[in-house]
Amino acid sequence: MKKLIIFLFFVCIVMPLSWFCFNVFEGKQPEITIKLPSIYLTESYELELTVTDKGTGLRQVIITIAQGDKEKTLINRDYPFAGYQIVFKKGHAGSGILEDSFKIPIESWKYGMDDGDAVINIHVSDFSWRGWNRGNVAELEKKVVIDTKPPDVEVLSRSHNISRGGSGLVIYKIEENGIESGVQVGEHFYPGYSGMFKDPSIKAAFFALSHLQGPGTDIHVIAKDPAGNVAKRGFYHYIKEKKFKTDILNISDGFLKSKMPEFDLGAQDMLFDDSEKGLLEKFLYINREIRPLNILKILEPVKDTSNEMMWKDRFLRLPGSATKAGFADHRIYKNNGKEIDRQTHMGVDLASVTYADVPAANSGRVIGVDEIGIFGKTVLIDHGFGLCSSYAHLSTVYVQKGDMVKKGDIIAKTGTTGLAGGDHLHFGISVHDVFVNPVEWWDQSWIENNIYAKLDSPLP
Repeated sequence: MKKLIIFLFFVCIVMPLSWFCFNVFEGKQPEITIKLPSIYLTESYELELTVTDKGTGLRQVIITIAQGDKEKTLINRDYPFAGYQIVFKKGHAGSGILEDSFKIPIESWKYGMDDGDAVINIHVSDFSWRGWNRGNVAELEKKVVIDTKPPDVEVLSRSHNISRGGSGLVIYKIEENGIESGVQVGEHFYPGYSGMFKDPSIKAAFFALSHLQGPGTDIHVIAKDPAGNVAKRGFYHYIKEKKFKTDILNISDGFLKSKMPEFDLGAQDMLFDDSEKGLLEKFLYINREIRPLNILKILEPVKDTSNEMMWKDRFLRLPGSATKAGFADHRIYKNNGKEIDRQTHMGVDLASVTYADVPAANSGRVIGVDEIGIFGKTVLIDHGFGLCSSYAHLSTVYVQKGDMVKKGDIIAKTGTTGLAGGDHLHFGISVHDVFVNPVEWWDQSWIENNIYAKLDSPLP
């Protein structure tokens, strides 16, 4: 009987009491999970926070932001004590609230705080009996920067005349470091760079109007700091309208028979047989679907541009050549007298003698040598600050990616690779991801008036 009493005492009293004490004296700190959009506090900022305590439950959460002797309490939440009897019901004691989440807008400008460093402090406690019933405490400190002011931008260049499909240059100044800046032209962004002037705060940005952008296009300098604050500065500019001609290209059955077998479309080739209809369908697929992909492949390497102006004076055109097609020509494709497609020609076609030497239009760095679909063998040269020249339909190439070339160096020979109907050079100029009219860059007067005049003018 005595042993039974001892056993019952142990089972009914000692074990439950031990289990109870084990729970109420638990020593695990609450957990804090915080999500900050960034370390920079802007005017639109929201702190996301989750606190968890799976032991005795949450007792208190205090969140403050402090700057110097200024402090603002963002959250001060006490959780009700539910009694320790719930340890027998739910397996824990205290509040019974094991997790809570917060979304807290931080409006530092309302707290009398200035732009500069600040600290977010988080204090979380639970209902454990540890620490003389003060509970387990978790604390977290996050250093942040209050930044509500946009960058200060000053446009230094004064006159900006640009045509539809043309190029321009803007010079501006930003004193702050780490600012992403450039020129916004409609939906296109053209980054600005230091390096053209000794003062690193002075930036230069080549920009362009595509052949689809004319008078009325919104153009401004834009700057964004790491906090996300954005500054926009308009500048005087005049946009000149320009019309582009329409050209008719007759796609003969002979051309289709000779050219289409050159294009390996992989598994897609199975969709097109060798009949006249099949060859025409393959041509249309290439002209409509492959063309834009090839254009992107030419423009993509320009992201690797240098912030060094490697070129000087006007760009060269293919010596002794005639213009066979112009920039932004609206091409109407016909087969056996019937219109089959329409596309826009994003360069200038120049024809001389067969296998003519192709000179580098200006000094720069070769950033691409590749076989690119409709363009055939192609060379891309970076001239700095996002300005690039491209040479397509080549038969032979003499340069490699990474080579430095000087104006006039022979880099290739003309040919008929790609979708060329005869031996010629397809020459293009791009400013970042937009093709522009090469005719401007062949004109020394245009360069003097639109580029050098800005570089040589005394800056304010």
